[in-house]
Amino acid sequence: MLTNYLGFNVTIGQNKPENIINTTADCPFCDRDNLTNIIDQEGELLLIENKYQVLQNSLQTVLIETENCDSELSQYSKEHLHRLIRFGVKNWFKFTDSKEYQSVLFFKNHGPFSGGTIRHSHMQIIGLKTADCYAGLNPKEFEGIVLDKCDNVEFNVSTYPRIGFSEFNIVMNDNSNLDQLADYIQIATHYLLHSLNSRCKSYNIFFYLIDGLIRVKILPRFATSPLFIGYNIHLLPNNIQSIVDSVKKTYFSK
Repeated sequence: MLTNYLGFNVTIGQNKPENIINTTADCPFCDRDNLTNIIDQEGELLLIENKYQVLQNSLQTVLIETENCDSELSQYSKEHLHRLIRFGVKNWFKFTDSKEYQSVLFFKNHGPFSGGTIRHSHMQIIGLKTADCYAGLNPKEFEGIVLDKCDNVEFNVSTYPRIGFSEFNIVMNDNSNLDQLADYIQIATHYLLHSLNSRCKSYNIFFYLIDGLIRVKILPRFATSPLFIGYNIHLLPNNIQSIVDSVKKTYFSK
């Protein structure tokens, strides 16, 4: 079945700006006066149509998180963090509720191994008209050893990781407490960038809507295992308990 094959316009892709590695290149998201096709705005938060619509049968948008090109999600103040997640989820739900798309992606790339091209902190919301982004999803990937639970929001370390190492899940039993969701996301990203022996420079955040409830996966990005790329074999690390102990000690000890 070719259900989840998605056309990619290579010609447009070749013209995309890239400064995530070439840090001297100009940042298009800093040039706010020339940003066009603004869909929604709240203070410095902007949702715009992606200028480079490389994915066919889709609508690609970019959520610019901050005016500060050197900032990053793990560093945001609580006020800005909470506003960002509420803004992002609101627009993600708008896409989903429109019924114009078969499925809607909501995700974030950070760092040179994340698959992103622009260094400036941003997320993406993409409406897919013909592809089902949940077709190959295994619900077990959201199971894990619980780190913390607050107001029907569970934060865990995945025991069935999607790729292999130090993956975090957030499971909501209702969608009301987005601020707690945001706090757990920030803890996960901070741990990956600052507490994982300083080896992690990249991460992804993926949002899912399963049976009407939000699920989030935060995972570090390194060079991806060829066993996963070539054979879809997932690796089960033997250090999960040590990660649990480290996160609890660093972020949840009284």
